[in-house]
Amino acid sequence: MKKIVVTIPVEDRHKEYFEKIGDGSAFVYTSPSAVTGEDIRDAEIIIGNVEPGLLKEAENLKWIQLNSAGSDNYCIPGVLKPGVILTNATGAYGLAISEYMVGMSFMLQNKFYRYCRNQADHQWKDEGDVTSVWGSATLVVGLGDIGGEYAKRMKALGSYTIGVRRTPGEKPEYLDEIYTTDSLDELLPRADFVALSLPNSPSTYHIMDERRLGLMKPGAYLLNVGRGSAIDGDALCRALKEGHLGGCGVDVTDPEPLPGDHPLWDAPRMVITPHISGQYHLKETFERIVRIAGENLEKFLDGDADGMRNLVDFGTGYRKR
Repeated sequence: MKKIVVTIPVEDRHKEYFEKIGDGSAFVYTSPSAVTGEDIRDAEIIIGNVEPGLLKEAENLKWIQLNSAGSDNYCIPGVLKPGVILTNATGAYGLAISEYMVGMSFMLQNKFYRYCRNQADHQWKDEGDVTSVWGSATLVVGLGDIGGEYAKRMKALGSYTIGVRRTPGEKPEYLDEIYTTDSLDELLPRADFVALSLPNSPSTYHIMDERRLGLMKPGAYLLNVGRGSAIDGDALCRALKEGHLGGCGVDVTDPEPLPGDHPLWDAPRMVITPHISGQYHLKETFERIVRIAGENLEKFLDGDADGMRNLVDFGTGYRKR
């Protein structure tokens, strides 16, 4: 009998769904904060995130299905034993996070953040000129589920969309142009919006450093929903203080939580949210995670590991397909 540990906050109907697929398996339902080494010691399958350091206790683990799209913490050598299958929840978060990104785009270009502050101070004050998505150019760096969904929405709103991905591939219909990361320097000066949705890896660390921030079009807006390490925070502070960027909106920082004395809190035209664009705030996000996990559970139990969704490449941190 296979032991399956589930750490995501399932309801009874979700349990019935999993148990129908895994008929005959022993299910243990817990949470990331409550799960123990004893819980996972003899588990063959884990559905949901577990503190990476705890996985050394999972002596019989064959497969872990993450409830996150990011999987970099589980790709570190030694976290998982050789041969363990790792899948993530890519495909679950695109709806919620892309709509967050569109909202952030509107907030920055219409200066809503200033009007929120003015309201708190009881000030009736006109904050001046704004820009429009219509007729703009949007550069999306990272074309997974999240970046692709944002590009679709910006194109529908009248923006010219340019995509950047790690490897060559066919151009989807929601993009006007597509390139690999090698072309990033040439593309940055063209974009009114630059949106990052990248995992944490050596190749993405400070991909937006002082030089590349300087290449951005004056007055352009920068968004980051992937990993905070993609942006050099000190360089970003300087670019905002010097007036080079029109604004920046991030849901991720480096480090997290962002210390209270960090200069980014007080940088002009900066909007920060505490890594909340995904999670389970939108109920459909959680339903999609459950469906991905269920489909993969069925494949795994049928011996079709190659057919599972979102298999992660340990070398890159990206999904294989």
